[in-house]
Amino acid sequence: MALSMAAAPAMAPAAPTFPRLTMPMPMPLPPAIITLPDAAVPAPPPLSVVGRQRVAAKHKAVVVLGATGTGKSRLAIDLALRFGGEVINSDKMQLYVGLDVATNKVSPGECAGVPHHLLGVVAHPDAEFTAAEFRREASRAAAAVAARGRVPVIAGGSNTYVEELVDGDGRAFRDRFDCCFLWVDARLPVLHGFVARRVDEMCRRGLVEEVAAAFDPRRTDYSRGIWRAIGVPELDAYLRSRGAAGVGDEERERMLAAAVDEIKANTSRLAFRQRGKIQRLARMWRVRRVDATEVFLKRGHAADEAWERLVAAPCIDAVRSFLLEDQEYSSMVTAAKASIFHSTVAAAVA
Repeated sequence: MALSMAAAPAMAPAAPTFPRLTMPMPMPLPPAIITLPDAAVPAPPPLSVVGRQRVAAKHKAVVVLGATGTGKSRLAIDLALRFGGEVINSDKMQLYVGLDVATNKVSPGECAGVPHHLLGVVAHPDAEFTAAEFRREASRAAAAVAARGRVPVIAGGSNTYVEELVDGDGRAFRDRFDCCFLWVDARLPVLHGFVARRVDEMCRRGLVEEVAAAFDPRRTDYSRGIWRAIGVPELDAYLRSRGAAGVGDEERERMLAAAVDEIKANTSRLAFRQRGKIQRLARMWRVRRVDATEVFLKRGHAADEAWERLVAAPCIDAVRSFLLEDQEYSSMVTAAKASIFHSTVAAAVA
């Protein structure tokens, strides 16, 4: 689904260029407003039988939770492929255009043809995108997905956004959607080791070069927009050294190694905080937890096999039961009524 960023008139010299940005960067900064085309009114969901009344069942949505690096995007795509779903991103850094390596956006190949929404849609890198704005846009995206007869699969690491979507605005989302909550978890020491290896892989994929292309030596504030993404502020000192006189190659390499270590440490801290938030949400919501620890202890084919067995298969079973429960309940009520009818007829004949 196409989204666009509202632009404000230019009032000052343009900010430094940013790779893949589709909009100019005027000052003062505009609010982070994105607009979706008016979503079609969702088709009426199937009817459930409750007592003697027929009431409209809610639409279904799947919510995938997990700390950074646990495989939320992979699971969301697995589920979308299996059940005819579309993924709605709930990672605040992945909302922005650009810095695809630093923000760990899924590649087109990894998407496997599954439509993704709210991914790379905020064009202004300094713009703020609030939890309330996310709730509004994610709700509209979910309604549009449901209107097409498909399943919204919400996945991302920004648990504040997810909580606002599910419980904000008087729990309006819950009034329209039943939610299946899945939590991909792993023991923290194992996850920290995996996160460190993933940062090394990001460096091999061009993390440093990507951030360098967006670097502006005049920037000192990394507290807004996409500049908060882990991997950007940590590289500041190293990138400044590349243009500084009197800094030798050996010192520069030392600074780069220190920056990479800081990226790993900050990512581990983020995973710890995210896990704590999910534990709190799990006390409020009915959350199905799957332990992916063994997946991260393996490599290659063995890791893929462990993923299918320990994560994908139980989550597919949980979602299948979740999607069928209204139909099964309706069938049970119908069967019970038929049994009562036949018993009554048999008694009358006797």
